[in-house]
Amino acid sequence: MESGSPKDAVKTLTPTVRCNGTPPTPALREGPYYKPDTPLRTSFRGDVDGGTPLLLHGAVRTLDGKPIGGTLLDFWQVGDAGVYDGDGFGLRGHQFADAEGQWRLETVLPAVYPGRTRHVHVKVQSPGGDVLTTMLYFPGERRNHLDKYFRPECLMDVRETPEGWDAAFTFVLDV
Repeated sequence: MESGSPKDAVKTLTPTVRCNGTPPTPALREGPYYKPDTPLRTSFRGDVDGGTPLLLHGAVRTLDGKPIGGTLLDFWQVGDAGVYDGDGFGLRGHQFADAEGQWRLETVLPAVYPGRTRHVHVKVQSPGGDVLTTMLYFPGERRNHLDKYFRPECLMDVRETPEGWDAAFTFVLDV
C-alpha cells in the first residue's frame, strides 16, 4: 500500500472475529505519542484537509463471542502527512461501544512514516476492566514484515469502496 494506490495491495481477508477458544487481541506498545483526556468523538475527518477517507468499525467481544457493550475505545493516528498532532487532539479521540459491542470511527488512511508500517493505535477498556493497548494494521503493506511491532493477529479486514476505504476489526478481550 506504500507505492501507488493503496488498492494495489489490499486483499480482503476473512472476518476477524477471534472467539470461541482463540487468543485475545494482543497487547502492543503505546508508543511516545499517546495523549490522555481525548475528546469524545466518532469522526476525525474534519481534522485534516484531504486524505483518503477510511471507515474503521467493528466490535468488542469476549473470548466466547459475547458482545461487551460500553467498552471505551481511544484512537490516535497520523494523517496522510505522517505526523502526530502534539499540540492538540487532531486525529485523536475516544468513544464507547454500543450495547452490542459495536463501534465506528470515520477517519483518513494513515501515512507510512520512517521506521513504521501503516497503523492505527487504540486503547480498549471494557467497563471496569484492564486497558488493552494495541495497534491495527493493514494487509498487503510492504513494510509489515519490517515493523518490529507488527502482529498479524491485528490485521484489519480492508476493502475499497466508492466512498474510500472500509476496515473492520473485532477486539477480543479476556474478561
